[in-house]
Amino acid sequence: MKFTKMQGCGNDYIYVNAFEEQVPDPGAVSIRLSDRHFGIGGDGLVLIGPSETGDFDMDMYNADGSRSGMCGNAIRCVGKYLYERGLTDKTELKISTQSGVRTLKLNVADGVVETVRVEMGAPDFRCSAIPVAEEGESFLNQTIEVLGQPWQVSGVSVGNPHCVTFVDFDPMELDFAQIGPEFENHPMFPKRVNTEFVRVIDRHTLQMRVWERGSGETWACGTGATATLAVAAKLGLSEPSADVILRGGTLHIDWDREANLLYMTGPATFVFDGEVTL
Repeated sequence: MKFTKMQGCGNDYIYVNAFEEQVPDPGAVSIRLSDRHFGIGGDGLVLIGPSETGDFDMDMYNADGSRSGMCGNAIRCVGKYLYERGLTDKTELKISTQSGVRTLKLNVADGVVETVRVEMGAPDFRCSAIPVAEEGESFLNQTIEVLGQPWQVSGVSVGNPHCVTFVDFDPMELDFAQIGPEFENHPMFPKRVNTEFVRVIDRHTLQMRVWERGSGETWACGTGATATLAVAAKLGLSEPSADVILRGGTLHIDWDREANLLYMTGPATFVFDGEVTL
């Protein structure tokens, strides 16, 4: 099977052209190939194929084999792959995902996609949409207990579930290997959850460290950065337009409050091409 390794702000996936390749059990393949010691290494597997609802389809699987609804970093890489590998000459694309159709705008210079702007949809703060094991209109500034300590958290869905918590210290100081799984599998989140630990630098700059359900810590998370901005702006901690600094780079997030749509802009990079026997 031919594949391409790509990354967006350090969030790396294994990309396969499903027009040419067949992957009979993508969940199992993702587990095997995502292993950084015995496989190719990555945060998961992305299949690029035909779509009945958009220009192309993005079907993705986490490193643990579970299917993922949406990934902002991955979908930017899909846009770059499609354009630079000659599958399309469009600079505006509609990509279908498990979380719906997303619109991409490619910033192209001399045939190279430098950045991609992704329409990420509307934030959904309803408890039932996240979901959380609690009834109510929203799950904002609520307290849960993790490892015997109280944490103030806010939930939002941006196509997948997110738990955002604000800290007044460098989130790199956290023992992620211990605390990450506790948040991901907390009983408050029956379908597990992605968790963002966020420090507000100023009203236009947020620092974020993320633990993704099914993948563990990743160097970037596009939906996580989007969720972080949505919650920060909702709580009045930031403007509706801000840079989100991640371990692997910086993403710019805009929330058009009038249209209630979130937009993410960032880079996408080819790493290498290869071939593997399944």
